[in-house]
Amino acid sequence: MGQKKKPNDIPFAYHQEIELEITTLTNLGSGLGRVQLPSIENQKSDIENTAGGGWVVMVPFTLPGERVRVRVFRNQKNFSEADVVEVLTPSPHRVAAICPLFARCGGCQYQHLAYPEQLLWKQRQVTELLRHMAGIEFAVAPVVPSPREFGYRSKITPHLNPPRDVAVPPPIGFLRQGTRFDIVDVPRCPIATDAINAKLPEVRARVHARAATGDYTRASTLLLREASGQVTTDYEAIITESIDTGGAQPLKLRFLARDFFQNNPFILPVFTSYVRAQAAASGARYLVDAYCGSGLFALTAAPSFTRVAGIELSESSIRFARENATANNLPNVTFQAGDAAQIFAGLPTLATPAAPPAFAPADTAVIIDPPRKGCDEAFLSQLFTYAPRAVVYVSCDPATQMRDLKAFLAAGYTLTAAQPFDLFPQTRHLECVLTLVK
Repeated sequence: MGQKKKPNDIPFAYHQEIELEITTLTNLGSGLGRVQLPSIENQKSDIENTAGGGWVVMVPFTLPGERVRVRVFRNQKNFSEADVVEVLTPSPHRVAAICPLFARCGGCQYQHLAYPEQLLWKQRQVTELLRHMAGIEFAVAPVVPSPREFGYRSKITPHLNPPRDVAVPPPIGFLRQGTRFDIVDVPRCPIATDAINAKLPEVRARVHARAATGDYTRASTLLLREASGQVTTDYEAIITESIDTGGAQPLKLRFLARDFFQNNPFILPVFTSYVRAQAAASGARYLVDAYCGSGLFALTAAPSFTRVAGIELSESSIRFARENATANNLPNVTFQAGDAAQIFAGLPTLATPAAPPAFAPADTAVIIDPPRKGCDEAFLSQLFTYAPRAVVYVSCDPATQMRDLKAFLAAGYTLTAAQPFDLFPQTRHLECVLTLVK
């Protein structure tokens, strides 16, 4: 057997305790402070270079302005990671966390921070990402808050690992903070809806009964999804979600429980209305919704456009999108299954004697809501070749969004609005909408 790798003890020994002041929050939700290092003979050059401005120490569950005592558990190349031992001087914005598992369960990062301050920090983080990743100074709008600070999440996916001893019920929950495999048992989740928490004990009892008979031989992921007060645990169940779009009747969307859909239904009316308004404000008569899913943005925006086209890789999502268009009496929307990177080649652009070309680029706006990894180069290249009048870019990861923004700026687009939405209170996550005009 090989020898266990010796931990890096520069600049701090394993579990060495130090004091420092937290000055900011990272976009991963950790507090960040700096300490001046003493001169160490033969110290590594990268540490010497960093020490001039103070060595960075990342400390989860601490807040800006706090003086803390921490215990270092890892030294990286350019920073150290530590756990908080004691908050010596608390922030005036520190509050008591509602969840007894906070700081052990890795699901939430901000339950100790008053909600108005969560919004201010998320706005600041978007501003800083624009500055450091896209290289521009831009006034980011205040974050639109969630109508619910807790009890908003309409879908949770608890995990369990196969038990080593079937006589001992396995933990059912989420990853322990700072780990990749260890599961924290979560009998109740305060950011989940009341209906999900009411259903959770039944689901846990059923899983524990199965585990006791040895049914679980590999890691498993459960599903609890609520719509209209009903909770399903079946990945193949059909969900119906109602969205108030300001019209005479709510828009009703059906989709499979396993398919992607935004998990905070309470903020969806203002969220989708904003995306629709930004796309329509460009003056475009046509709309293309790439990565359209079961039709959320395409269908909520349809009344503002002459024609709408949506494309999505998931064939099941497209099937429901088409059914949703028919059920909501929106005949001006068409959907097709396929890679979003091929959408523009197939748009109907032929003119008729009575009308100019449909989906002519100068008269078309595009909504994009890509996966967390952002847009790939093939998609962006095709989009820039098509050159629509405006693009409304929705993202759940502002970091990859800002990376892509640099390509938009280089392609001749101007950023006209940056609007964050807090779809995920108590966590570091947020949704950001950028409006780009050719």
